[in-house]
Amino acid sequence: MNHQFSPAALAAQIQSVGVDIEGVNLSYGSNHVLKDVNLAIKPGEFFAFLGPSGCGKTTLLRLIAGFNTAQRGEVRIGGRDISVLPPHRRDVGMVFQSYALWPHMTVRRNVAFGLEERRVPRAEIERRVDAALDLVGLRHLADRRPSQLSGGQQQRVALARTIVIEPKVLLLDEPLSNLDAKLRVQMRQELLSLQRKLGLTTIFVTHDQEEANTICDRIAVMEDGKVQQVGTPQDLYDHPANLFVAGFLGTANVLDGAVRDDGAGRRVFVGSGVTPVALPPSAGADAAGKLMFRPQNLIIRPDGGPPAPGHARLTGTIRHREFLGASIRYAVDVGGQLVQVDAPHQAGDALLAPDAPIVLDLAADKARLLRP
Repeated sequence: MNHQFSPAALAAQIQSVGVDIEGVNLSYGSNHVLKDVNLAIKPGEFFAFLGPSGCGKTTLLRLIAGFNTAQRGEVRIGGRDISVLPPHRRDVGMVFQSYALWPHMTVRRNVAFGLEERRVPRAEIERRVDAALDLVGLRHLADRRPSQLSGGQQQRVALARTIVIEPKVLLLDEPLSNLDAKLRVQMRQELLSLQRKLGLTTIFVTHDQEEANTICDRIAVMEDGKVQQVGTPQDLYDHPANLFVAGFLGTANVLDGAVRDDGAGRRVFVGSGVTPVALPPSAGADAAGKLMFRPQNLIIRPDGGPPAPGHARLTGTIRHREFLGASIRYAVDVGGQLVQVDAPHQAGDALLAPDAPIVLDLAADKARLLRP
């Protein structure tokens, strides 16, 4: 063991490992919470479980930690099946949503607690605690109690307490949810910086897609106990596998569509009397579905000139608008279906008026035909 426990030395002690979840099913009585979950998390990856409340993401995190038990399936860390091991033998560290700090202990004692439970020699505990506090920038507050710290500082103490035991995997259960909006932005960047410095495999649970998008390498989108799709934030946003993923990651326009051959090839028709939209290459052979595209994939214009190259033409009427600073969001009635359009805004630009007839040019290669 290295006895010079600088922050760099502490980071060097941590080894990156993969986490594999295979065929996991978990039920509480008749409530089927996790349904055939399969995931492969890479060594050193910052990975997120993202989804709405009740989707099973926290249950899955607690399963990895050893606080829940699946009826079927395996969890492996570094290739080793840890499914039947108790939490203290899994080499994982968990930061809870509430931070779970001991209120009567100082910061130093809170961070040292896990090492004391493992009967680490006192001199080594002191060195490792100092290194962990240096790593999160809190050594100067080592003698304070949690009630004397801000929410962000308490979170850092919880991180230091977890890191100091040198876990193979770091589990974060919505650690930013108790912070105000400005501090959340600051702390998620600090989390990412710390994770990169340690190279520690980290699994992050959140319902906030912006948090997941900004700090995670890959995301598993969950709904109703199932993994709907896994991918990088950009892949999930640009190429959602279904309507749930499309709607959960950002704003999506979804129009009822039908695939018909109008003599010019298979095309998607939307609405009544609406110009047909060319079928995207990615669309399957479904006879019906939902045409999905993002508000920024449209060009809105008051005139009826020719469509922009590579765009399909829709016509509609503006119902209302919102000024968002960098953009104007228009709500447009297209054949009885409401479409949101984000138009870039520059100083001096004229705004289009509500109730005005307009045309929308849709980037055909950005539209996708999806099933629910």
